[in-house]
Amino acid sequence: MENLIQQLINGLSLGSIYALLALGYTMVYGIIKLINFAHGEIYMIGAFVGYYVINYLGVGLIPALLLSMSFTAVLGVIIERVAYKPLRKSSRIAALITAIGVSYLLQNGMIYFVGPEVRSFPQVVENSLYTIGSFQVSKMQVLIIVTTFILMAGLQFIIQKTKMGKAMRAVSIDSQAAELMGINPDLVISFTFFLGSALAGAAGVLVGMYYNSINPMMGYAPGLKAFIAAVLGGIGIVPGAVLGGFAIGLIEVLISGYGNSMVRDAVVYGILIVILLVRPSGILGKHAKEKV
Repeated sequence: MENLIQQLINGLSLGSIYALLALGYTMVYGIIKLINFAHGEIYMIGAFVGYYVINYLGVGLIPALLLSMSFTAVLGVIIERVAYKPLRKSSRIAALITAIGVSYLLQNGMIYFVGPEVRSFPQVVENSLYTIGSFQVSKMQVLIIVTTFILMAGLQFIIQKTKMGKAMRAVSIDSQAAELMGINPDLVISFTFFLGSALAGAAGVLVGMYYNSINPMMGYAPGLKAFIAAVLGGIGIVPGAVLGGFAIGLIEVLISGYGNSMVRDAVVYGILIVILLVRPSGILGKHAKEKV
């Protein structure tokens, strides 16, 4: 039981990162039905922004988080305007291929500019251990979980209580009807990319501090797993992304702790296949029949 509690704590910290990333996937899909496969690379760039501002500007964790979130938010808007907006009326496969292309462009662009080597992330927070009974919680784990819940609460407030949040919900239901009511869908879509990319930037900084290493290839696997988390919870549904993120994090940690860590990725990808076969709408999603 003590080991199980320890594994659950580890799973919550990992699931927090997946949840932040999955929120970006699910918001974009909910608004324009696009799977933004470049989202993992935005997370990677957020980690590098945090790395450079801490090293060269000497800032602490909170300023690094804010600067990284600001940079990735603007980057997300630029990507949407340059790469996705011109294809908005094209087929979904064209937008999907473009998203994959943007992903490889960002990944290889970072390799070209900063090099492929792994870098040690500067530790601005002492990662001390808190002992509670017979299990331990690191300060970074607490920081990741608390920061994630603060960001998710802020996102929920924006979506539910602000004028822009109401516009986002309206566009996600029917963009044409929302436009007739005076809502600018282009502005709403850009704002959605802004929010999702900011969350990815925060996740990048937190992961860099937790694992103490970053590299230009770090966004691929977490980005794909966050997409699986979004599908598992119900892509297009914000609570579903959170649920899926924590579920994938817990599953990974429990497999590593009680099984074979070599197969944990295979199990996660297997979950994607199973959920698409059994319940394509996800855990919280509702099956909607389309009228012909």
